[in-house]
Amino acid sequence: MSTARFAISHAPAPRESFRLLYISKSRFGGDWNSTAHTHACTELFYCLSGEGQFFIQGQLYPVQPDDLVIVNPQVEHTELSLNAAPLEYVVLGISGIEVLFGSSDEPYAILNCREQRERLGALLHMLLAEADHSLDGYETVCQDLLEVLLIWLVRSSTLSVQLQRTTVRAENRECAEIKRYIDTNYRESITLDKLAGMAHLNKYYLSHAFQKEYGISPITYLSRRRIEESKYLLGNTSHTLAQVSELLGFSSPSYFSQCFRKAEGISPNEYRRQVREGKRPAPPKRR
Repeated sequence: MSTARFAISHAPAPRESFRLLYISKSRFGGDWNSTAHTHACTELFYCLSGEGQFFIQGQLYPVQPDDLVIVNPQVEHTELSLNAAPLEYVVLGISGIEVLFGSSDEPYAILNCREQRERLGALLHMLLAEADHSLDGYETVCQDLLEVLLIWLVRSSTLSVQLQRTTVRAENRECAEIKRYIDTNYRESITLDKLAGMAHLNKYYLSHAFQKEYGISPITYLSRRRIEESKYLLGNTSHTLAQVSELLGFSSPSYFSQCFRKAEGISPNEYRRQVREGKRPAPPKRR
C-alpha cells in the first residue's frame, strides 16, 4: 500500500482584514449606458464573454474573455460594452484590502487569466450559487471561497499581485449593496420601500444609515445617478426629453426637467444647447 500524507500548518488566516461585500453577474443589453463612479471597496471584474472597454481614470482599455479587471478603492471607473458582442462578467466587491501590481504604481490593472480560467470559473460559479441560494452558513462559505480565490491570485507567478490591508474606511455592507443596486438598476422603478425590502431593513433606518455612509439619501443618490446619465444622453443622442425621461425612470418629462434644473442650475434643453455649441464639455461617448 502506498500512502501520501501531508502535515498542514495552521497559519492565521487573513480573513479578519477583508470581507466580501457583494457578488453579481451582469450582461449588457443594447440600450445600456454606465456613468463613471467610485467605490470605497476594491472591485474584481472577471469577463466571461463578449467584448468591451473599461473607462478607468480617464483612459479606455479593451477587455475580452478571461480578462480580470481589478480596481482599488476610490478609483473612478465604468464598464462599456460593444453591442455586437455584449459584455458578460462577474464582479466581486471586497472591503479591507488593496491590490498591488508588481512594479506598477497604478491603483488598477487588467490581467489576462486564461491559464486560471478553469479554477476561477469554478470558484465564481460556487460563489454565485451560494449567494443565490442563501442557505444556512452561506456567508461563511462565500468568505472561504473568496479567500481561496485571493490566495490563487497571489500565488500565480503570471499575475504578479500582492495584497495589503487598506486604510480606506469599509462601507456598511447593506448600504454598499443598495448603492451598487442603484448604480446598476437606476432606470427601473425604485422606491425607498423597495430598497428597504431588499436590504431587510426598516426604511427609516436604511435612509439614516445611507445618509451617514455617503452624505446623501438613497433616493437623492438615485436621482443624481439618473441626472448624470441624462447628461450623456442629452450630449450624445437626439432623444427627446420625453424619451430621456422614460429611459431613465423619471415619472414624467416635467419632473425630469425639474430635477435636472435643481441639480445643474439650467434646463435640459439649455444644457443640450451649450454642449452642442461647445460651451460645456460633452460627456464621454460610449464605444
